[in-house]
Amino acid sequence: MEQDSTALVTGGGRGIGQAICVELALHGANVIVADLNADEMQETVELVEAENGRARAIETDVTDLSSVESTIEIALKEFGSVEWLINNAGIAGPTAPCEAIESGAWDDTLDVNLRGAFYTCRTLLPSMKRESYGRIVNIASVTGKRPLTQRTPYAASKMGLIGFTRTLAAEVGNHDINVNAICPGSVDGPRIQQVFEQKAEATGRSYEAVRSAAEGQSPRQELVNRKDVANVVAFLCSSDADQMTGQDINVSAGKVMY
Repeated sequence: MEQDSTALVTGGGRGIGQAICVELALHGANVIVADLNADEMQETVELVEAENGRARAIETDVTDLSSVESTIEIALKEFGSVEWLINNAGIAGPTAPCEAIESGAWDDTLDVNLRGAFYTCRTLLPSMKRESYGRIVNIASVTGKRPLTQRTPYAASKMGLIGFTRTLAAEVGNHDINVNAICPGSVDGPRIQQVFEQKAEATGRSYEAVRSAAEGQSPRQELVNRKDVANVVAFLCSSDADQMTGQDINVSAGKVMY
């Protein structure tokens, strides 16, 4: 992994995004933490700096093209180039039968999870093409590969993100720009806990029963640790993965094997 490369991580204020920021900093990258929550971004910056890394927090709304353009303009001005783009910003969306989902909730989920990745790629690709180098990693989900009942907006957004990844990889590979997706299983943390709570309420089961069922879906009988995802991101940004593009890689404790 090249020292002094710069990584832009959307949704870098917490959870998987925060773990990715810290991991890339440990590998020598300058890290741009792009998020909406100032306190969470500052926490990530402090964690990076505690590892002797360099981080810059920039308030970013990935659903707003002007906000994305402003963030990337600042990043390029301060660091000269952005070699690695990690599209991690995402929301869980509603948990309900399709007929009970409001159109606004549908739009919100696709705007953050899919449109956001389109905006960042669209804005940063000209710079990557000028540099004849780039590594883009989209954080998708195993739900991008198989159904997840009562989560149609989320499933549609993640399946769309995998299609976006494959097509963009085919489009920009001749510029030495690799585009890959990571498909985590259920990653332990506040967001999946909220999903379990919503599913428990929707199905009339206890939170413990819902969580236990989720853990039981993998051969390892456990949820994924966010650092496991961060490690794969770091690998995909390294020269060891130069011949990998257009891939959707599971980090799911075996929950999905295709």
